[in-house]
Amino acid sequence: MPEARYDLEERLLEYSARICRLVERLPRTRAGNHIAGQLLKSGTSPLPNHGEAQGAESPDDFRHKLRVSLKELRESKRWLLLIQRVPMIKNPAKLDPLIQETEELIRIFVASIKTSESKSARRL
Repeated sequence: MPEARYDLEERLLEYSARICRLVERLPRTRAGNHIAGQLLKSGTSPLPNHGEAQGAESPDDFRHKLRVSLKELRESKRWLLLIQRVPMIKNPAKLDPLIQETEELIRIFVASIKTSESKSARRL
């Protein structure tokens, strides 16, 4: 796997790009447009929120921004599963790698939040 795989900002940038490409492939129906809009919001949100976390004003602010990213990733996973279930694309199995990346990013954010909470507790 390329070295960039471990660069979280790069992974989030590529994730957002993949979400954008997927949204453009969804059908132009009432359901397709609704889901496209929701997924576009939740699936591209972790990238700028991670950037906000990097410039956080306090440990609490840092964790808050990470939690926002985590919430948006969890929402994105559900939209992806719905797109796959309907299905809204010709080959729904093609979403498996994107769903897997979503799950990996969720685990990374959960671990980061726990680490930050642990460090904060030790300071008290």
